[in-house]
Amino acid sequence: MDFEWSDEENELRSRLRAYIESHILPGWSSIDRDVHNRETIDASLDFCRGLARLGLLTPTWPVEYGGSAASRWAQIVTSEELRGAGEPRGPQYTNVNWIGPAIMELGTKEQKEKLLKAISAGEAIWCQGFSEPDAGSDLSALRTFAQRDGDEYVVNGQKTWTSYASAAHYCFLLVRTQRVDNPREGISILLVPMDLDGIEVRDIPTLAIEHMLHEVFFHDVRVPVSCRLGDENEGWQIIRTLLANERTQTSLHEEIERSLDELAREAANVGVDLNDPLVAETLGRAAAAAWSSRILNYVAVQALADGSDQYSNLASLYKASAAQMSAETAKAYLTVLGASALLTTSAGDYRMISAIENGIGGGSTEMQLNNIAWYILNLPKR
Repeated sequence: MDFEWSDEENELRSRLRAYIESHILPGWSSIDRDVHNRETIDASLDFCRGLARLGLLTPTWPVEYGGSAASRWAQIVTSEELRGAGEPRGPQYTNVNWIGPAIMELGTKEQKEKLLKAISAGEAIWCQGFSEPDAGSDLSALRTFAQRDGDEYVVNGQKTWTSYASAAHYCFLLVRTQRVDNPREGISILLVPMDLDGIEVRDIPTLAIEHMLHEVFFHDVRVPVSCRLGDENEGWQIIRTLLANERTQTSLHEEIERSLDELAREAANVGVDLNDPLVAETLGRAAAAAWSSRILNYVAVQALADGSDQYSNLASLYKASAAQMSAETAKAYLTVLGASALLTTSAGDYRMISAIENGIGGGSTEMQLNNIAWYILNLPKR
C-alpha cells in the first residue's frame, strides 16, 4: 500500500485547513460536536453550508447529488481534517458519510431528490434510531414494530442512546416489520421526519455532555410507506454495510493523535520531563496504538474502494483497534499528569469519558472481537 497522499489530496487538505481556521466557532472542541445547545446547532449548520458552497462537504458524492466524484481517499482526508478540528460539522458527518450513501444506493427517485439535496447543501441533521433498551450491541434483537396500514406504517417502540435526536430533522430508523424465527430477518428501514406526531424525545443525562444522548419513543407514529428505504423485511444487510461505513469513516485516529500532542504540551506546561523514561514510553505506546489504528483504517478503506467482500470485517478490525487506541490515550493522560488529568481544565477529562464511549458506540468492542474471530480468523461460534 502506498501511504503517500496525491497532489489533489494534499490540496484538498490545505483547502479544508484554511476553511476551518477562518470559519470554526472560537473555542470549538469535540464536546461542541454533539450540538448540545442552540448556539452549537446553528454554528454547525452555518459551517456545513459554507463547506457545501465550496464543494468540501460531500466531495466523493456523484456530481448529480451535489458532489465532485472524488476518490474514497478524499473522503478520508475530509474526515481526518474535520475530526481533528473537533468535528465542526456536528452530527452531519453521519448523513454525509453513511446515511446519504445508503439513500444513494437504495433510495427511490423521490427520496434521492428530496433528501440528498438537503444533505449535500449542509441543511439536514440526522440521527440514527438503532439501539433499544434490550437490543444494544445485538441490533437483531430490536423490537420497535411497524405495522403496515395501507399506505402507512404505524410505529410503536423505543430507541435509546440516540445521539443528536433533539436537534435532528430526520431519523434513520430500524424497525421490525415481520416477526420471524431468525431475528436478522423481518427488519426494515424507515427515513422518518422527526416532526411527526407521536414522537417523544427525552434527554439521557451523561457524565460528559448535556443534551447529547436521548431516548426516543414512538407512540402510534404514522410513517408513509414512501419513507421506507429498500425492500420491506430486507434491512439487515443494509445495516451491516452502514455500520461498516460508520466504523471506518469517523477518523478517530486523527483526533487521538492530536490529543497526544495536546498531552505533551500540557505536560510540558506543568513541568513534566518529557524525556523521563516512563513518560517517553507511555507516550510512545499511545502513539504506536494510534498509528496502528490509522493503518488499519486505511486497509479497510482500500477494501471498500476495491469492492472487497472483506470490507465490513476489516471495519470491525479498525473499530476494535480504535477502542484500544482511545483507552491507551486515556491511560497516558493519567500516567503522565496524574490526578490532574481528571480536572475539567485538562483535556484528559474528556479523554477518560470518550474512552468509555468509544468502546460502546457504533458497536461494542466485544461484538467487534466476535466478528474478527468468526469472519477473519474463522473460529467456531460457541
